[in-house]
Amino acid sequence: AKAGEHADVIILDPPRAGSDERFLAAVTAVGPERVVYVSCNPETLARDLGYLTRHGYRVTRIQPVDMFPWSGAVEAVCLLEKSKKARIHE
Repeated sequence: AKAGEHADVIILDPPRAGSDERFLAAVTAVGPERVVYVSCNPETLARDLGYLTRHGYRVTRIQPVDMFPWSGAVEAVCLLEKSKKARIHE
């Protein structure tokens, strides 16, 4: 983000602790049209989606993925897109 890079899509797959606010701020500064967020922790997913939606993105799809059927863990893959309102202000 500091170098002025731009990306059309950014894929996030953070650890169980989720992303930190500094990293999410860098993601929004890069300004991708889409963000794909893969999460194994619903609590940190909700927190991080809250940050991203407050900063110009909207959740358009969430898909649970049972990668480990012998356990209680389920991954969630979320697609966020830059909101039309955010595009107007660029």
